[in-house]
Amino acid sequence: MEHLLRELAPQVLAALVRRGHPFAAAEDALQEALLEAWTSWPEAGTPASPRGWLVTVASRRLIDSTRSEVSRRRREEQLEAVPGPGPTEQSDDTLLLLFLCCHSSLSPSSAVALTLRAVGGLTTRQIAEAFLVPEATMAQRISRAKKMLEGARFGARGDLGLVLRVLYLIFNEGYTGSLDLGAEAIRLTRRLVAETRSAPEPLGLLALMLLHDARRPARFAADGSLVPLDRQDRSLWNTARIEEGVRLLQAALAQDQLGEYQAQAAVAALHDDAATAAETDWPQILSWYDELLAIHDTPAAALSRAVAVGEADGPQAGLRALEAVRPRLPAGHHRFHAVRGHLLERSGDTTGAAAAYAQAARLATNTAERDHLSRQAGRMRA
Repeated sequence: MEHLLRELAPQVLAALVRRGHPFAAAEDALQEALLEAWTSWPEAGTPASPRGWLVTVASRRLIDSTRSEVSRRRREEQLEAVPGPGPTEQSDDTLLLLFLCCHSSLSPSSAVALTLRAVGGLTTRQIAEAFLVPEATMAQRISRAKKMLEGARFGARGDLGLVLRVLYLIFNEGYTGSLDLGAEAIRLTRRLVAETRSAPEPLGLLALMLLHDARRPARFAADGSLVPLDRQDRSLWNTARIEEGVRLLQAALAQDQLGEYQAQAAVAALHDDAATAAETDWPQILSWYDELLAIHDTPAAALSRAVAVGEADGPQAGLRALEAVRPRLPAGHHRFHAVRGHLLERSGDTTGAAAAYAQAARLATNTAERDHLSRQAGRMRA
């Protein structure tokens, strides 16, 4: 029943918001309806239409709440203002709710939190634990996001790019606290793919997530230390996920509408296809990075391209490409120094590599990454 209620919650919330109820009030009513279902269904039995039951109960709670508020003012004459039943498309409502939670007026962190709460069905406590912040802080963030959406139009699809970016942000948080945000992002992206009828970029994002997630069993050693891609035990990779990711990527590329997530997924697929690090097809990866930069030229993509240049054309060429990226990066960008350390190591400059790795370690914010970079610096000094 927990799985059923979690699946239905965003559909019911979307139906209530579509009818004109404020987002925050609709969510409060939904929570009351879910609580009543949790306590009454085990004895009374699951209704024939669980979604309809929840919409009806939540609507009654909203009406009761409105009546209580109105009665303190003008009583019966204001009751006609309560929104009546409206269209409640089964599939599209969840998609529209996702677009609403990723509204352009929200900051990325607020959009991520609200999406996990309203569409993902996670509790505020779960989200707070995942982002390592106090529950009260996360509750305030979600509450502010809801207030920002008051008056926002519900019923038209927004910017798909914003939705994809929010889902990718969730995925990149990975596994923190007691919640696997990577798995949650994949689940939500699967839903988006279904709702958008396998549009190429949602397909590309899902493929990218699966191809990266397939390597997770080999990403950390037994002591919790980070294992870089070129040293991972590839026999631990999830081949089923790789096969699915490649299949989805092929379906996306076949539509001939190349986007940034498809290009990134193509790079990930080439890494996953190599039996060993030495067999990686770096020239083809470099070609895909050129495609990516033509579509979406970002400093992060240019930095990754510099790595590919160093592997395909030699470390000196890679260092020249890296220096060209430096002006575009913010001060204190740890990954720049990490890449520079890698290229200097390949060129034989162990002293320079040690200094670059140490600088990257000082700037890194992730503990596992900082420890790995510190070990790299120590290895160069030795």
